[in-house]
Amino acid sequence: MFPIRDHNRSGTFPYVTIAVIALNCLAFLYEISLGRALETFLLRYGLVPILVSNFHRVPEIGILDVAKTFVTSMFLHGGWLHIVGNMWYLWIFGDNVEDRLGHGRFLFFYLTCGIVAGLVHYGLNPTSKLPTIGASGAVAGVLGAYFLCYPRARVDLLIFLFFFVEIITVPAALVLFFWFILQLFSGAVSLGAGMDVSGGVAWWAHVGGFLCGILLIRLLPRRRRSRQSVYRVRFDR
Repeated sequence: MFPIRDHNRSGTFPYVTIAVIALNCLAFLYEISLGRALETFLLRYGLVPILVSNFHRVPEIGILDVAKTFVTSMFLHGGWLHIVGNMWYLWIFGDNVEDRLGHGRFLFFYLTCGIVAGLVHYGLNPTSKLPTIGASGAVAGVLGAYFLCYPRARVDLLIFLFFFVEIITVPAALVLFFWFILQLFSGAVSLGAGMDVSGGVAWWAHVGGFLCGILLIRLLPRRRRSRQSVYRVRFDR
């Protein structure tokens, strides 16, 4: 099951969404150009929980060095499927959330969701030695906001079932609720298993980002003049 597009036209041009996608792609191209130096690069700019927990024991690492990794890790990815999946979801759902918030607030929203997702992951895996990278936590925040604001928006899904391939259209609430439950279930299974056993996927970062997005979209004021479709849900401010 893979989303192709939504039927919820944005009222503004998504400058920030496109800029974030471009930065992620440029960062990934730089990663694949590093060759053998990539591992050192990821240890420096990825979120490594054990380094966060023990930065005071490593003379070469300061608190700012580990703090910045909660941001830099959002723009790094571990492979083509990783970056394509994240950026595709951001492309489909990010423009509407950006239109609702406005460009500046959307950037703040995106980065905050990513940082909160990183904190959740760190809190549950403080001794992990694996560098955590990817925009998944921040994108999950966008999905959470979309889930709350545009539950009735229609989303086209590409369905694969053995030799059966079909495109169906369903409400966004169904797609995103199923996505969230999958993350929650996978996170529950991974508890106690460790990152190595769980395939290195930060499931709880996705859960944390999604819930942060739901909360933050309620707290941040919306853009005054949004020409977005009738699928939106109004909140009392």
